[in-house]
Amino acid sequence: MSEQQQQQQSATAVAKKTPTDFLNHILGRRVFVRLNSGIDYRGVLACLDGYMNIALEQTEEYVDGELRNRYGDAFIRGNNVLYISTA
Repeated sequence: MSEQQQQQQSATAVAKKTPTDFLNHILGRRVFVRLNSGIDYRGVLACLDGYMNIALEQTEEYVDGELRNRYGDAFIRGNNVLYISTA
C-alpha cells in the first residue's frame, strides 16, 4: 500500500468518528458545558445519556465569565445544553 493510500485511510478513519465516540472519549475528563441561556459550567463529566442529560462532578458555574457558584455534583437537563467541549 502506498503512502498516499495510507494517509487517505487514516483520514477516513478519523472522519468516521461520531459524536458518541467523542462523548465516550471525554467521560471522566474536565469539560465545558454552555447552556442555551449563556450560563457556563465546568466540571468532570461523570455520565450522560442519549438525551444529553449530563452529570458533572466538581462543578463550577460561570455567569458572564464570572465564577458564581461551586457545586459538588450537578445535573443538567439535556434540552438546555447548547454544546459541550473539553476544558
